[in-house]
Amino acid sequence: MLVHEGDQVAAGKSPDSCSAEPGAGTRIATQVDPQIDMVLTGHSHQAYLCQVTDPAGGKRLFSQGGSFGRVITKVDFQVDVRTRDVVRSTVAADNQVVTRTVDPDEDTATFVRTWKDRVKQIADRPIGKITADITNTAAPSGESPLGNLIADGQLAATKTGGNAQIALMNPGGVRAPLTYAGSPAGEGDGVVTYGEAFTVQPFNNLMQVVTLTGAQLKTVLEQQFTGGPNAQPFTKILQPSSNFTYTYSASAPWGSKVSDMKIDGVAVTDAQTIRVAANNFLVGGGDTFQGFTAGTDLWSGPLDIDAFTDYLTAAGTIAPPVPDHITVAP
Repeated sequence: MLVHEGDQVAAGKSPDSCSAEPGAGTRIATQVDPQIDMVLTGHSHQAYLCQVTDPAGGKRLFSQGGSFGRVITKVDFQVDVRTRDVVRSTVAADNQVVTRTVDPDEDTATFVRTWKDRVKQIADRPIGKITADITNTAAPSGESPLGNLIADGQLAATKTGGNAQIALMNPGGVRAPLTYAGSPAGEGDGVVTYGEAFTVQPFNNLMQVVTLTGAQLKTVLEQQFTGGPNAQPFTKILQPSSNFTYTYSASAPWGSKVSDMKIDGVAVTDAQTIRVAANNFLVGGGDTFQGFTAGTDLWSGPLDIDAFTDYLTAAGTIAPPVPDHITVAP
């Protein structure tokens, strides 16, 4: 079974060790049907090789091969030709570190070049301009200039039709910065191409809007932090649209970390209803933000990449946003 879910690992461990700290990945690997012979995961960008116990008491492989092709899990096993079942006693796995010391496979390299050439006209199409690098590097609050920019674009794309009042973007979905030098020429003219925007947001998620109460929105924001019932593995600060501000204290107990929420400078109350825009990954409870699933009156709109590119085009030239919408208290 292939699963887009995984666990964190203890620091400093070999990719061949069972260093997974039990989380969502382990729960899946130990609880799925005993007929599943091995569970190969990806999501948390960690590498581990484990043997776990299935519900029938048998042992099975639970592994993850890191991220970005830097570590690959190689699994050898035999299949009984009569029963068509994996012979678990033959399963042998190894997390292999991928080096750049081998010659590229020519067929694969040709395949990649072919498709780069085919999409070049679309990828190189200018869609906007920036005055300086807009990075996805987090400020001390956890928000980033590019995360804020994307959220603003999502809000603009969902106001009409979805009646969105604020937007929230998952930080893990911001995959690369926008650089002033750009690509492929790197001439430093600030032009942003469609290919660069797609590199920033390559998932083709759907923009959606749901209604949350102020109290439910606070729960979503509490779920950014570890220690709560949603078992967040590490702090994930959602990127807010510019019109939404709040304060958090990382040292406060879970459930009391978030305060002073405001929309357009007006304080949010527990009982009021708020139309919140986010991509369908978050709205469906992705990244352990189960609070989104309490939302009602679901509305679906454009793809996130279209919201982003349309916003860049409409704005003309954009300066890097200042990531100052979240205040960090002691």
